[in-house]
Amino acid sequence: QVQLVESGGGLVQAGGSLRLSCTAAGSIFDFNTMGWYRQAPGKQRELVATITTGGSTNCADSVKGRFTISRDNAKNTVYLQMNSLKPEDTAVYYCNMRIVARNYWGQGTQVTVSS
Repeated sequence: QVQLVESGGGLVQAGGSLRLSCTAAGSIFDFNTMGWYRQAPGKQRELVATITTGGSTNCADSVKGRFTISRDNAKNTVYLQMNSLKPEDTAVYYCNMRIVARNYWGQGTQVTVSS
């Protein structure tokens, strides 16, 4: 079993920055993909960014150039540095880990960006 614990969400003004962290614990395979998804009210959950154990990244066009994903394999932790935040970024952000065909999810952390 894998448990994911997130931190770093909060309220910030437009143009500001936040840094999200997610630490995994449990039976973790050496090779996995970790990432961040978000869900705004009335919308479906969408991909923000992912990163593999080897460091390959993928991110949504809507956040490209503003958000940066990184990870520390020794700490089993993934980060999301969010800069130049916009009100459209307001959502619940969920940490994800995929090991082969199994997905694990954090409980989510609220990010609110005021205009």
